[in-house]
Amino acid sequence: MNTNRISSIDQFRGLAILAMVAGHYITGVKLIPDWLKRSFDIGLTPSDLGAPLFIFAIGLTFGLSFSHRAERSGLSKTYGQFFKRYLMIFGAGALISAIEYCFVNDPDWINWGILQMIGVAGMLTLAVIRLPTLYRALAGLASLAVYQLLLDRFWLDGVLRWSMGGFYGSLSWATMLILATVFADLYHDPGRGRKFYFPLAVFLALAAGIALAGIVPISEHRATASYVLISLGTSGLVFGLVDLLARFLRMNFHALIACGQNAFALYIIHYALIGILFLPGLPILYADAPFWLVVTEISVLVTGVIAIAYWLERKKLVLTF
Repeated sequence: MNTNRISSIDQFRGLAILAMVAGHYITGVKLIPDWLKRSFDIGLTPSDLGAPLFIFAIGLTFGLSFSHRAERSGLSKTYGQFFKRYLMIFGAGALISAIEYCFVNDPDWINWGILQMIGVAGMLTLAVIRLPTLYRALAGLASLAVYQLLLDRFWLDGVLRWSMGGFYGSLSWATMLILATVFADLYHDPGRGRKFYFPLAVFLALAAGIALAGIVPISEHRATASYVLISLGTSGLVFGLVDLLARFLRMNFHALIACGQNAFALYIIHYALIGILFLPGLPILYADAPFWLVVTEISVLVTGVIAIAYWLERKKLVLTF
């Protein structure tokens, strides 16, 4: 396996970050139609696919990074480093949620954000990352089935009370990450894995998710099994297209690569950029902003994130947890 950075993965990760940044911004803007925003409960919108794209991007390098670090530092130390990393991601998300809670009018609403979800998912994935690909796939699918059963019978009220499904929902997101590492194993096999089994896995995930949607509703909020499978298949399809463009057509978008190299840091930074609009408490600046201002703000936000990414790249800074 190539230990160098893979351009298509960096571009895909950068695309995921910019999609999440744009999706986060439009959530609070009244002018934006609901079909573009994240679904409140049942349904699937473009914004609902932002987080899965990033989870898939994490999965593409999770096993590879773990193996390389274990070779250098030893297995026990690597487990400790990875656990600490995802615990810190969880902590960063908890801090951001605590700050956001100060500005929420509903005291019963508990904000469990994307960073908390990624933190829990990453720590749980460590438990199975050294399993062979087939066994890891079976573990992920079995865990997803168990989660859906518990959701339907016991957890639904609790999941609906928290954003992103809360801790319970993070168990389902963890299955998404586990299965994403399976897709990664197929992709990193330059033979039949990448050429045949990876596209087959994408097709099977999409087909299974669509078929399951007739029984289990598609819901990002609930992190249902149908949503997880459709999101995995869609993420694999998008990554496959990015990879084809990068490898065969040599289409490399530097802005996406720069964003992908500092994805977590940029995602945290974007909260501060949005806060500049939100904290003054003037609806005209954000919630009630007119069309021209919405276009201006989202352009400045995305451009600002890219500019920071370029600056970090120029300074040769890769901010990691």
